Amino acid sequence: MIKNFVEELTWRGMIHTVMPGAEEHLMEGMRSAYIGFDPTADSLHIGNLVPIMLLAHYQRCGHKPVALVGGATGMIGDPSGKSNERNLLDEKTLRHNQDAIKKQLSHFLDFESDAENAAVLVNNYDWMKDFSFLEFIRDVGKHITVNYMMAKDSVKNRISAEASEGMSFTEFTYQLVQGYDFLHLFKENNCSIQMGGSDQWGNITTGTELIRRIGNGKGYAVTCPLITKSDGSKFGKSEGGNVWLDANRTSPYKFYQYWLNSSDEDAEKYIKIFTFLTAEEINTLTEAHKEAPHLRILQKRLAEEITVMVHSKADLDNAIKASTILFGKSTSDDLKGLNEQTFLDVFDGVPQSEISHGDIDGGLDIIGALVEKGGFLKSNGEARRALKENSISVNKEKVKDNYSITTEDLINNKFVLLQRGKKNYFVLRVV
Repeated sequence: MIKNFVEELTWRGMIHTVMPGAEEHLMEGMRSAYIGFDPTADSLHIGNLVPIMLLAHYQRCGHKPVALVGGATGMIGDPSGKSNERNLLDEKTLRHNQDAIKKQLSHFLDFESDAENAAVLVNNYDWMKDFSFLEFIRDVGKHITVNYMMAKDSVKNRISAEASEGMSFTEFTYQLVQGYDFLHLFKENNCSIQMGGSDQWGNITTGTELIRRIGNGKGYAVTCPLITKSDGSKFGKSEGGNVWLDANRTSPYKFYQYWLNSSDEDAEKYIKIFTFLTAEEINTLTEAHKEAPHLRILQKRLAEEITVMVHSKADLDNAIKASTILFGKSTSDDLKGLNEQTFLDVFDGVPQSEISHGDIDGGLDIIGALVEKGGFLKSNGEARRALKENSISVNKEKVKDNYSITTEDLINNKFVLLQRGKKNYFVLRVV
């Protein structure tokens, strides 16, 4: 059954521009639409989540999504929104990246079923690699004028920018190559729609023009707005750079924390864009959040939904458990249940010092751990006073002045967490 895709995206705030006739075209029956993904890394990041969600909603509305990995265009570089050319990749790297990207997309899209609208992954390198330059300029280039290409904002902005050194012919031709992708998919995959961010409008309409002039057909464009944060900072970036979908690049704990730390204004917007919750469910959550904003109901639900989609329920449970360690009542067993990367993420920025295995093999007395070996506290006297006040914990459990640290205390065979009071932490790293 076909559902109204444009209507679904509109209430979610995911529509920027719809080419006239596209909505009616979609309601007539199952249609194929594609979005291109840049394969210059072996992981997508949360900046890619909007186009991923576009394809996921598209499939849920009964249509056939096509994910295009830009193996050929990745070798050129898209000038849209960029101030510099990108590094070019070899074929082996691109193939590796393609496989990794498909694995991530499969969390959102059904590639495997026998359904008529099962998703398809294509790589434009497959049809561009044997296309000679002479053939391309003869068969494609002659149909688009330089005036038409120069009028695109992505080109005008690069050429006129004061800081820009202009743009190479390679990047200038990008829109022709992307336009040809649309024409190729129109002819070979019956793909009549291309979607993307609003900055892709110029490239997409070059494709619709080629379909009209060469394919004697009709192609449509649907774009979504570029996501911004309410404080003006760039969406998808953290202090450490991109927030990746690959757990080895951004741990599930840090991924969860990124969404949990959204502002109220952003959370209200994000929960429509980055989850599949219904309008009714979102309205209920929003009202509950407004009544008790300190509970951060929207942020918690947003972080839960998207962490499960990108990672897993088990990763979400670990992230929640890790999140309570700093602020909630947790035990030594909770700490020991964290993997090394999550432990380091939770205690990122906490002072550390190194001690040797030999220091704890026979047991390291707590005062020595706090002062001489660790350097957490300044003097033995300060350590004794803190112990007398019952304010010292080892791995979240209170200890007395006769306590000795042994290998039994090690977290992941290498860490011991010392704590004074509620907020002062110190990590002993055993090497």
